[in-house]
Amino acid sequence: MTKTFAAALRAGVLMTLVGATSATAAECIAPANPGGGWDFTCRQIGRILQEIGLESNLVQVTNMAGAGGGVAYTHVVSERDADPELIVAASSATTTRLAQNAFAGMTADQVRWVGTIAGDPGVIVVGKDSPFQTLSDLIEAVKADPSAVSFAGGSAVGGFDHLKVLMLMDRAGFEDARAIKYIGLDGGADAITQTVGGFTQAMTGDISEIQGFIRSGDVRALAVLSDERVSGFEDIPTAKEQGVDLVAMNWRGLYAPKGISDEEFARWTDALQKVADSDQWKQVMTENGLSPYTLIGADFQTFVNDNIAEIQEISREIGIIQ
Repeated sequence: MTKTFAAALRAGVLMTLVGATSATAAECIAPANPGGGWDFTCRQIGRILQEIGLESNLVQVTNMAGAGGGVAYTHVVSERDADPELIVAASSATTTRLAQNAFAGMTADQVRWVGTIAGDPGVIVVGKDSPFQTLSDLIEAVKADPSAVSFAGGSAVGGFDHLKVLMLMDRAGFEDARAIKYIGLDGGADAITQTVGGFTQAMTGDISEIQGFIRSGDVRALAVLSDERVSGFEDIPTAKEQGVDLVAMNWRGLYAPKGISDEEFARWTDALQKVADSDQWKQVMTENGLSPYTLIGADFQTFVNDNIAEIQEISREIGIIQ
């Protein structure tokens, strides 16, 4: 039994290995169960890193679900602070939880922000047999009886998926945010199964994590939360087209431990830039409805700081934080 595997067992997390590993194999932590957006980020970036020759081994992917990313964040800060072979999948959900002080007092300056390489448009979906045919149908049902409509999402209560629903209803003129039913789960894969199975009436997530369910017809997308319709999903209308002025783009990227050297950090920023520039990543974006959105190193750090400040302001406006 390797030290890495023993540590995973002690932490009570689910570890998934991709290919052969060695003592120097890079590891990417996906802070949720397999199948969601963070898992997608780790697996796609890890695969491309090897394909373009930046990693000799396939990258080891560790699924570490819990607390909307908080379990993984705490693990990195407290146990892996100087590990140069470690990267962690991050998104708007990560900065949302940090903005709301949801990681037990931990702050954004306790890790190093590597970069983001894609924007993942938010989407509102319902089951294939749902009576809701339009976004307006769903909104009016919530207004009529909030207790009768529950939303599933892949982030914790107060997280980015939850904020999408709250902002959607707020901009549709519904002001009682606390009356809206939201069930936070550990990743988009868990959330979408709730709606496919009929346990919730709708799901809020990102196109990349549920595009397979949309293509298969297991769910119907009522709206995409982008400025314009998404390439490859042109039949999904935007919320703006339907009278709700909401754009919610989930960035996807990586952070690394705070204690690594500048040289080790530069290795990861350079590698992520090369992934972003690769033909393989362009194909991934096309196939999964992603938009180009590349900020690396210092530019990304500035973005993270601004993003947290913006989310704090929104969270105060809708009563999530004081």
